[in-house]
Amino acid sequence: MFDTKNIPPRQMSLFNAITISVVAALTNFIFNRVWWESLATFAGLFILTYNLTHFIIQRFIFRKIKLIYKFIYQTKATKREEFYYKNILPQKSMKEVSEDVEKWAEQKKAEIELLKQNEAYRKEFLQNLSHEIKTPIFAIQGYVDTLLNGALENESVNRKFLNSTARNIDRLVNLIDDLDEISRLESGEQILNKSNFVIQDLFRDVFESLSIKAKDKQTLLLIKKGCESPVVVHADKEKIRQVLINLVDNAIKYGKINGMVEASVYNTDGKNILVEVSDDGMGIAEEHLPRVFERFYRTDYGRSRNIGGTGLGLAICKHIVEAHGHSIHVRSKQEVGTTFGFTLDIRVD
Repeated sequence: MFDTKNIPPRQMSLFNAITISVVAALTNFIFNRVWWESLATFAGLFILTYNLTHFIIQRFIFRKIKLIYKFIYQTKATKREEFYYKNILPQKSMKEVSEDVEKWAEQKKAEIELLKQNEAYRKEFLQNLSHEIKTPIFAIQGYVDTLLNGALENESVNRKFLNSTARNIDRLVNLIDDLDEISRLESGEQILNKSNFVIQDLFRDVFESLSIKAKDKQTLLLIKKGCESPVVVHADKEKIRQVLINLVDNAIKYGKINGMVEASVYNTDGKNILVEVSDDGMGIAEEHLPRVFERFYRTDYGRSRNIGGTGLGLAICKHIVEAHGHSIHVRSKQEVGTTFGFTLDIRVD
């Protein structure tokens, strides 16, 4: 069916010219009964009406639409764009122009929403960073002031206060180191030194380095049955060691006493290796899962701070894995346990 609402300008001009010319020619023929005069009226009026209508549309409508398109793209028109404005744009129907503007509006709306989310994330990040820095600084300030006000001479507390001050200084140093690590990973400055290595051997090294912590909580560290056969991956060994230390350390911290931390390795498709670290601890509530890899995000702020850490470990893990061109994920259920997993490239011959 012919849609008069959304036809291009040239067709609109043609439609108007034919309508007016036919009506005028018929009227002339009815009154004068001279066919050649009516035909001349039709031809002359058709040419005049078509050109006048097309001129008006071009001059007063599509000139404004041209400005709208320039505003949308917000750039000075190139020769190619000028050709588009003069030749392609006038062929568009009003419906097509409307769709272009609506598409642009949706795009801008999405950009604004993203900016709002980024702004909210920035504010939250700065608040968390401020809190993480102020806490050890205020503690150090308190201990130093107490020592300077006389406690330095009190042998029963001076060493205790100095040890507490040293621990808070270490916490600040670790925080700065972690932030520096994330900054280098995000900027791409951190060069990956990839090599082939057996991932199970690296797990055993990590288990050994964390054995004292595991013993304190009577936590069993093991490689899952059926996953003991050596699997060679191609990655930066020291960076992946850092990831595994973070994941296993968290599993010990948040696991239950007399619990278990289990490592598993799977060859998924002949190209990628899935590496997982599981615990049988308290688990993570579902609403927290999408945000666990954010910097400073804590599922239970007070309890997490008491356990320790900078709140940047999982964010660093995410950046390291993504720097390898892979992704990291988490699945968890409260009172059942948590599993963190990530993929790596299989060995390169």
